[in-house]
Amino acid sequence: MRRNRLTTTTAVAVAAVSVLASACTGRTEAGATDDPKARTTISFWHGWSSPAEVKAVQDNIDRFRKAHPNITVKVSGNINDDKLNQALRAGGSNGPDVVSSFTTANVGKFCSSGAFADLKPFIDKSGLDLEKTFPKVLLDYTRFEGKRCALPLLTDAYGLYYNKDAFKKAGITAPPKTMSELASVAKKLTVEKGDGYRQLGFMPNFHGYETVADHYLSSWDHSYFDADGKSAIAKDPAFAEMFTYQKKLVEDLGGYEKLEKYRGTFGDEWGAKHPFHTGQVAMQLDGEWRLGMAEDAGVGFEIGVAPMPVADDEADSYGKGFLSGTIVGIAPASRKQNAAWELVKYMTSDTRAVVDFANGIRNVPSTFEALKSPDLKFGPRFRTFLDIAQHPKSSTPDGAVNGSTYQQTLQDFGYQYEKGAVKDLQAGLEKTAKQIDTDIAKAGSK
Repeated sequence: MRRNRLTTTTAVAVAAVSVLASACTGRTEAGATDDPKARTTISFWHGWSSPAEVKAVQDNIDRFRKAHPNITVKVSGNINDDKLNQALRAGGSNGPDVVSSFTTANVGKFCSSGAFADLKPFIDKSGLDLEKTFPKVLLDYTRFEGKRCALPLLTDAYGLYYNKDAFKKAGITAPPKTMSELASVAKKLTVEKGDGYRQLGFMPNFHGYETVADHYLSSWDHSYFDADGKSAIAKDPAFAEMFTYQKKLVEDLGGYEKLEKYRGTFGDEWGAKHPFHTGQVAMQLDGEWRLGMAEDAGVGFEIGVAPMPVADDEADSYGKGFLSGTIVGIAPASRKQNAAWELVKYMTSDTRAVVDFANGIRNVPSTFEALKSPDLKFGPRFRTFLDIAQHPKSSTPDGAVNGSTYQQTLQDFGYQYEKGAVKDLQAGLEKTAKQIDTDIAKAGSK
């Protein structure tokens, strides 16, 4: 998956699509119906693009075809949300039947606008018990305000990678479990060189690849919105605590300008020269995919994996982490929604399909049964991410009618605060909260 970060995803505009669904047939406003047992061809659009990922997708589709020989699936890859939304707006026979997205943050927009069809009629008809099939956080990020327009298709779980050789050299015997321990260990691991670093313990800056605000916040118990649906970022103390912690860590490790200059020497996040691979940073907040990428890059040290540290006063929640993943749904204009549902149900809830796909993509499985399957081809270190995915206090950002816009607004504030452009944290959070509320109100009135 590995393209879910808010910093690599813009909030995309989704035109409202009116959807009416029949519990028996899966009917759109245009009146399309289909027999899922009839011979037919449906289209599936996804965002994966690398050869290994594309092969894993096709292997999954081939397994589906064996189980449903009457349904042929035409696959189109490397489809981002922009292309997807254009096709969903246009409708027609050339568009997709089954749609997927890496952007869990946009589920609120997808569901509220009708860009993805309501899946409740299909779920009810099939008898799929969602609560017994999927972890709660995954169910939460695939619905919005009571409407379920998507199901989870593999999961991303974030943890802490660390260079065991660097730990040993610095006399550190175990990964940090609290945020104060993370700061202490990061300083011990940092080795300066001239006006830069030979090794940085941890890159704290918000532009440091996965060290974005919402990923940091998973280490604190927090709520983005209050009971009235208003932004809580200026009222929930977790937000001020996180920003205060992050800025102090920036200062303790050399300051914003020095760190940004060093960040400019980093290789591409998705390439072999990633700074964790090269030893430029000794610890890295990242998703489960980093393990396979680091191994493929042939790093010259032993890799350690652990949950991300948690707030000092929440030590009993250690083991939790940030979750996101790929979502999948049905295009509301599709005239083959019943056949499309067969593919959605298979990919998301068939244990063998989920396990084989997780093995192929090297992502975390999305169902309880798949998470405990003995057929998972992952080593002991990957178990950390399987555990994070099932931890009761793991979290993901709340949905909103304008998708990821409110998260980007908060992230933009973080960019200003960390470099010192905002002097008053509380006033800055209050101003940001007002902007979030205004944006959501405007989106909801359209």
